[in-house]
Amino acid sequence: MALGRRRLGPERKTQFLEKLRRERAERDQGYREQALRILPHVCGRCGREFSGKTLRELTVHHRDGDHMNNPPDGSNWELLCLYCHDDEHQTPEQREHYAKSPMGATQPTLGFNAFEGLKNLLPPEEDAPESPPPADD
Repeated sequence: MALGRRRLGPERKTQFLEKLRRERAERDQGYREQALRILPHVCGRCGREFSGKTLRELTVHHRDGDHMNNPPDGSNWELLCLYCHDDEHQTPEQREHYAKSPMGATQPTLGFNAFEGLKNLLPPEEDAPESPPPADD
C-alpha cells in the first residue's frame, strides 16, 4: 500500500467507480453527439456514408490522440468507421504484417489461369461486328 493513502471501503470504491463511469459516459456522449451534429456522416478515411442504424458504426477519432481536447468547432475530431478507426490505432508492426502479400513475391504461382483461352474465343478485331448506331429518342 502506498504511503499516505487510505484504502477505500467497498461502498466508497463502488461510488467512486460509478462516478468515473458516469463522467466518462457524459464526456463521450457529449463530444460524439456534437461531432455527429457538425461533421458529415462519412468515414474520413474510406468515404463510406452512414445513416440510420448504421450511424452507430461511426466513431470519433481524436487527431492529436488527446481525448480531453474537444474543441467546440470539432477541429480535433474525425469521424471514422469502426474498421478504419481500428486500423488507425494499429501499431506499425501490425500494419507491416498485414500489408505483406500472403504468398510473397518469391513464391511461384500454381500455373493455372482460368481466363487463359478466353481471348481465343473472341473474333479478331477486324472481323468484329460494328455496333449499331445509337437510337434517337
